[in-house]
Amino acid sequence: MDKTYQPDSIEKNHYQSWEKKGYFSPQGNGTPYSIMLPPPNVTGTLHMGHGFQHTLMDTLIRYHRMQGDQTLWQPGTDHAGIATQMVVERQLAAENTSRHDLGRDAFIDKVWQWKEQSGGTITQQMRRMGTSPDWSRERFTMDEGLSEAVQKVFIDLYNENLIYRGKRLVNWDPALLTAISDLEVISEEEQGSLWHLRYPLSDGSGHLIVATTRPETMLGDTAVAVHPEDERYKPLIGKAIKLPLTDREIPIIADDYVDKDFGTGCVKITPAHDFNDYEMGQRHQLDMINVLTPDAHINDNAPEKYQGLERFAARKQIIADFEAADLLEKIEPHTLKVPRSERGNTIVEPYLTDQWYVKAAPLAKPATDAVKNGEIRFVPENWSKTYYQWMDNIQDWCISRQLWWGHRIPAWYDESGKVYVGESEEAIRETHKLAENITLTQDTDVLDTWFSSALWPFSTLGWPEQTIELEKFLPSSVLVTGFDIIFFWVARMIMMSLKFTGKVPFKEVYITGLIRDHEGQKMSKSKGNTLDPIDLIDGISLEGLLEKRTHGMMLPKLKSKIEKATKKQFPEGIPAFGTDALRFTFCALATNGRDINFDLKRVEGYRNFCNKLWNAGRYVLMNTENQTLELDPSKLEFSLADRWIRSRLQETISEVHKQFNQYRFDLAAQALYEFTWNEYCDWYLELSKPVLWDDNATLAQKQATLYTLVSVLEQLLRLLHPMTPFITEEIWQSVAPLLGKTGDSIMTEPFPQVDEAMVDHQAEQDIEWIKATVIGIRTIRAEMNLSPNKALPVIFHQGNREDQCRLEENQAYLTALAKLASIQWLDKSQEPPASAAAPVGNMVIHIPMAGLIDKEAELARLTKEEAKLQKELERFSKKLANENYINKAPAAVVAKEREKEAEVKQRFDHLITQIDKVKAL
Repeated sequence: MDKTYQPDSIEKNHYQSWEKKGYFSPQGNGTPYSIMLPPPNVTGTLHMGHGFQHTLMDTLIRYHRMQGDQTLWQPGTDHAGIATQMVVERQLAAENTSRHDLGRDAFIDKVWQWKEQSGGTITQQMRRMGTSPDWSRERFTMDEGLSEAVQKVFIDLYNENLIYRGKRLVNWDPALLTAISDLEVISEEEQGSLWHLRYPLSDGSGHLIVATTRPETMLGDTAVAVHPEDERYKPLIGKAIKLPLTDREIPIIADDYVDKDFGTGCVKITPAHDFNDYEMGQRHQLDMINVLTPDAHINDNAPEKYQGLERFAARKQIIADFEAADLLEKIEPHTLKVPRSERGNTIVEPYLTDQWYVKAAPLAKPATDAVKNGEIRFVPENWSKTYYQWMDNIQDWCISRQLWWGHRIPAWYDESGKVYVGESEEAIRETHKLAENITLTQDTDVLDTWFSSALWPFSTLGWPEQTIELEKFLPSSVLVTGFDIIFFWVARMIMMSLKFTGKVPFKEVYITGLIRDHEGQKMSKSKGNTLDPIDLIDGISLEGLLEKRTHGMMLPKLKSKIEKATKKQFPEGIPAFGTDALRFTFCALATNGRDINFDLKRVEGYRNFCNKLWNAGRYVLMNTENQTLELDPSKLEFSLADRWIRSRLQETISEVHKQFNQYRFDLAAQALYEFTWNEYCDWYLELSKPVLWDDNATLAQKQATLYTLVSVLEQLLRLLHPMTPFITEEIWQSVAPLLGKTGDSIMTEPFPQVDEAMVDHQAEQDIEWIKATVIGIRTIRAEMNLSPNKALPVIFHQGNREDQCRLEENQAYLTALAKLASIQWLDKSQEPPASAAAPVGNMVIHIPMAGLIDKEAELARLTKEEAKLQKELERFSKKLANENYINKAPAAVVAKEREKEAEVKQRFDHLITQIDKVKAL
């Protein structure tokens, strides 16, 4: 092994070897265990959410693979209709052409060319993360097999009257000219205005005041609504309003949806341009007047004056006309949530249009029952309530998109508009016995990407063919996903899988939290706080990080703000941490919480953890160099330390199994960290030295310690492998041969199991006594500023017979670990000399200070430190008492200052205790 741990020199070679040797495919005859990778967009790159979830999935897969299960991690990518079409359209625009110039077929060919050349970025990045899906089975939602499944599902649902075409309100992107899903709409608070408009009563007796954030939609108003119990307006219910700027009259209606205490208590109703208004329009059978064109200009349903105006130009004109007619009551600043398209940042319009829909309610009931009866379990369980709430109020699902890239809807129309659904035009003509002179035209729309994704659990296994894989791996064992797509994907997979296979798609749904930055802020490009997992693995310079975070940013003020924040947080860029440190960090952060704050200091800490493990491996190899180990335990004489670490290993193995089975990756990581760092590396390696360096120790004793060093490390490497695959493989390749193991890879080795015969509670209690004693002596050294290299006389006092026996049996350990010059036991009747003391249970450790310290000099040093800390406390106290600072500074910054104050206060209190101790000498 190299002297220093260099992750970049080992990771790529091991991964290529694993993949080449086919270790990722299902092996053996064990219990099937499968996970379906949520297919990332083919246009995508690995982000922190991917890195986090993929690490957890890979940890489970590697764990179960080593358990002997037949593991299948099914990979693949999603064709990402809108995102992919946008990428290729931008390329065409750079060449001064467009998809319309090419035509549909040529454009689709162009997209496939792009997919073959550039569509594999994220899968290559997944390999860098060490993930081990069965790449030989990689699927794509537009490949031939999945396309066949999509077509069959659409046709079958249509033939059962579960798919229909209808005119309803959808999220409409006026730039992309397509309907989009709720998940593709980002609503964030922005500053806008609230316009208060006067609507005259038709009888001339007055007016009502309505407030709106979108004045241009008033051209499509078909009612004004008030609460039925609002005494102010009860007499007006049923009367009419003369809608300004138009020649229409609209009714005043009563609906308890109206909040009578908000604003004026009067609400304009525009059913064709607002989702809530649409529902009210349905209840009251109101007209639906669409006043916008697909590209968000005013259409022919509005007065001629406004026709052809872009929506925001129309807004200005309408406000000017209201003001001219003395119908503008007032304008107020208003903070509102503006819905924008995730892809193009265009403001989305609720828009009335013909689309294809799935009747969701009939499919939702069996899917709800599957969770209620325990066929599917949510982890944490509280997410099932979220699932029920949505399923119980489910709306029909809009599945059509006005794009060219995607699964084209298998529907054809004749000249009269009659719809025919089938596999092809030829099949339709044959089924319906249509004459040759009847012209059929295929629907130009494609299916929502989520439609094909809903079939992922079974289409990737070969459905509609009844394959061996479908029988073996459906339902899959667990779905690992975020809470934000329970509705969009999880629920739909359950509905579709039950409908078409009769099986649930997965047995458990493990819902992860959302990765946020170190201050708890959501990561986003506009905030300039995103991190790239590959940059954490390989490192990146400050210049490279700035370029990434500000690339393509048009607003100079925002760019400057991001640059300033980046330079403050990463003045020297980000160092290379390696894959294993990042993966261990993700596992350690995987709590049951909703939000996860990602701090680079955690990655740095786990990089140190990897270094610790590496150095432990080197220590073991150096001590076993040119030696042949005795592998028969019956011929070995195990020391107390050997028995202790073997026993603690069994406890750790048991804990890791327990936490993996409960999806508590954080607790499994914590158990492994504690055992590796504190017990094996810090304590056992030190405890091994008195035996290995003792000339009087027997060969059986030395061999027992060497065997324990190697065998415990080898099992520890296997325990750690699912979380940290690369470093464990590298060290294992050097350590395993010492135990006679001839396997090619740690991946093919069994995961450690508990050996009850090695559990030794007495050894654990004895070593805990030794540890507490050594820590007590080290604490005195630190407090009294004694050199760690100076051998100390130690007196033990007030202990019981058990303490005395332990002292007599373990003097060699204590002398070596605590560096002692002498050990003395005093009876309770004897008084120890002036000394520094530390309790260990009922026993007290004394170190006589005579000749060890200069009392006056030590007091002078401590008093100087006291004055320094007193100044720091005064500074914090003054700063945190300043109301201006408290009110203006960000809450996270203030909280950090309070933490620092608490740390200084703790150090100050500890120092006072030290001063008192020295004075008492």
